[in-house]
Amino acid sequence: RKGSHYVLCFYRGAVVNQEDLFEALSTGQIAAAGLDVTTPEPLPTDHPLLTLNNCVVLPHIGSATYSTRGIMAQLSANNLLAGLSGDAMASELKM
Repeated sequence: RKGSHYVLCFYRGAVVNQEDLFEALSTGQIAAAGLDVTTPEPLPTDHPLLTLNNCVVLPHIGSATYSTRGIMAQLSANNLLAGLSGDAMASELKM
């Protein structure tokens, strides 16, 4: 049914074609959208999605919880200590 669907994107901005989303929101094919991630990030202030009343764009704050940030801090500290002692790091980025 037209206008009865919602789009939520909080994973990766690239999974949503933002031009198509704008068109679908503008024509009522999609009722509303909530985006925590976009491509690019942040969106330019003149981006068409920002002109719509049925689209909410957040500044990529989905992970901004005490629990998640605590886990991120613990992981960072563990990786730092492991790296300094020559041990394998749990989340090592190999380049």
